[in-house]
Amino acid sequence: MKREWRKSTWSSAGGPECVEIALDPIGAGVRDSKNRTGGELDFGFTQWARFVGTAKNGALDSR
Repeated sequence: MKREWRKSTWSSAGGPECVEIALDPIGAGVRDSKNRTGGELDFGFTQWARFVGTAKNGALDSR
């Protein structure tokens, strides 16, 4: 299945934090927008939902 990738709204315009995501019926894929052929991380639906919930709660903030 060909994925429809989009750049994260949290990615910086030209900086080092550039991430793209692709949602599909079984989960999500994540890749570096500056290195699109460098591989991707795949998450099942449950794992993706858990990650998004954790991120929204601020538990992943390093600042």
